[in-house]
Amino acid sequence: MPPDWIVPDWPAPARVRAFMTTRAGGVSRAPYDSLNPADHVGDDPAAVAENRRLLRAELPAEPLWLNQVHGVEVADQAGAEPPCADAGIAGQPGQVRVVMTADCLPALFCDRAGTVVAAAHAGWRGLAAGVLEATVARMAVAPGDLLVWLGAAIGPNAFEVGDEVREAFVSRHPLAAVAFRPALPGTLDGAPRKWLADIYALARIRLAAIGVGEVYGGGLCTWTDAERFFSYRRDGATGRMASLIWLE
Repeated sequence: MPPDWIVPDWPAPARVRAFMTTRAGGVSRAPYDSLNPADHVGDDPAAVAENRRLLRAELPAEPLWLNQVHGVEVADQAGAEPPCADAGIAGQPGQVRVVMTADCLPALFCDRAGTVVAAAHAGWRGLAAGVLEATVARMAVAPGDLLVWLGAAIGPNAFEVGDEVREAFVSRHPLAAVAFRPALPGTLDGAPRKWLADIYALARIRLAAIGVGEVYGGGLCTWTDAERFFSYRRDGATGRMASLIWLE
């Protein structure tokens, strides 16, 4: 595994394996340089295929690639086409689950016993709609027995959103207000025009509300660390990182 890829800093069982790629170690040319495994962003298909081959060499099997749609569906098996889902679960050894991100939040899950794992893609829409909660529900273990690792996402000093985003979270969880702070000078009535959102805090609040307290990671900002991470907000045309998990 390339040394700049990220291994979760969590006390997962020994049979759980997981990592998140960075943008290094592949063959794609700018602006997708260099390890871009996403085949939907305009990159050269031959380069994407080679990047996936390089990634596959680190894995026990082909990952369950998803057609991510910023929703709450959770997939558990492959079909003729990648399933339209934003999370995947697995309970058998060698079944690799993966999500791709470039500012959205990747979340990896396992239980303390090492019997089930999951990967979820949480952009603000999916996070507000309940993709993390849906993933926990499909894992079918007590939320208090789960461990969650939050991978690199856009940080709280860069994630600027409007009132509609803040309302989507605060209307369901009033505590979510602590994850937003004014980004721009207020209007004449003193109301902020834009907010800076902490997607890590929002995820922790949602998870805590359903009884998941063991949450690790956070603090890596895709927008500010251009050397290591792709960022859609920063660059527009760009690649994706992969966050993967499986049981040995």
